[in-house]
Amino acid sequence: MCSLRRVQLDYLLTEEQIMIRDLCRQIAKEKIEPRAAELDKSEKFPKEIIADMAKSDLFGIFIPEEYGGIGVGVLNLCIATEEFSRVCGGIAVSYAASALGTFPIILYGNDAQKKKYLPDLASGKKIAAFGLTEPSAGSDASNLQTTAKKEGEHYILNGVKHFITNGGDAETYTVIAMTDKNKGARGASAFIVEKGTPGFTFGKKEEKMGIRASSTRELIFSDCKIPKENLIAKEGMGFIVTMKTFDMSRPGVAAQAVGIAQGALDLAVKYSKERIQFGKTISSFQGLQWMLADMATQTEAARALVYSVARMVDAGKTNVGKESAMAKLFASDTAMRVATDAVQIFGGYGYMRDYPVEKFMRDAKITQIYEGTNQIQRNIIGLQVIKEMAK
Repeated sequence: MCSLRRVQLDYLLTEEQIMIRDLCRQIAKEKIEPRAAELDKSEKFPKEIIADMAKSDLFGIFIPEEYGGIGVGVLNLCIATEEFSRVCGGIAVSYAASALGTFPIILYGNDAQKKKYLPDLASGKKIAAFGLTEPSAGSDASNLQTTAKKEGEHYILNGVKHFITNGGDAETYTVIAMTDKNKGARGASAFIVEKGTPGFTFGKKEEKMGIRASSTRELIFSDCKIPKENLIAKEGMGFIVTMKTFDMSRPGVAAQAVGIAQGALDLAVKYSKERIQFGKTISSFQGLQWMLADMATQTEAARALVYSVARMVDAGKTNVGKESAMAKLFASDTAMRVATDAVQIFGGYGYMRDYPVEKFMRDAKITQIYEGTNQIQRNIIGLQVIKEMAK
């Protein structure tokens, strides 16, 4: 993360939110930046950095006070994720993915479940993951093959989850499985599964193009026996739990994208003021200034949209599927565009691993894919727009 002094629009952040931003910026500078390249290369999960985040109470900023957090706040989560992503998208998503795994419990867990699981998640003693995607069920989340069969006081889970962020390193998993295949999407249910449960194992750690510091593994369930008390909400609610979870979590992915875009822009501006061509810094060339102008404008527009949607969620607005999809779509497309332009500004050096900007381009790509591809986001937005116009 370069030391540019960035003038940011006034988003009317509270004192608490400014403190969160400044704290996360400090952690990014002191803890993440020195190790970002190393962890990207080694693909090692950032346990020590996650522990530093936990010591700073950053896992509690989106969890209610009564369960050990400091208050539900999707905007808080977005602010933290953005700051971490300005340095390393992989480390940032390791943090944000715990929120994704926690949201189903916050939204639909009963009081006993919240008291049992949320305090450890709020303290960072444990982190969470969300198990939805399968080899044959990516964008088509209704085509799940993992099953949960009730037998007496327990459910028996069988199946495989694919591409799960924090897989293997998280201790608490919220998993979507079919309790009645005959009902299609209405036959899906949500469960809490603890690491170490007999019959619950992990596949190999995936080798990825970007966000390489994060862990991505298969979750394998083979006659995995969990108590019936681990059912979230009730049978048949799994798809609703998933969609409402994404409404809360997609602004977080969008914030990751904003952070990646900002980090790439920071590097491009700094380099443009140092690189000499034709006897001048390349920042003096109008063509490059226009590139930087577009990159900065697009990044700020994405940030404004993300913060606005996060505030809607925090205000208790329930029907935010369209807006969350818009934030994720626009911010991730912006991240890819800005990171690509940043590499272009660096020229040949931008293509070399010795310079950090190529990592931002690799990290940006996944934000257009996970938690619903951007084609799926356009489906969500388009259908809702048509529905609203029909009223």
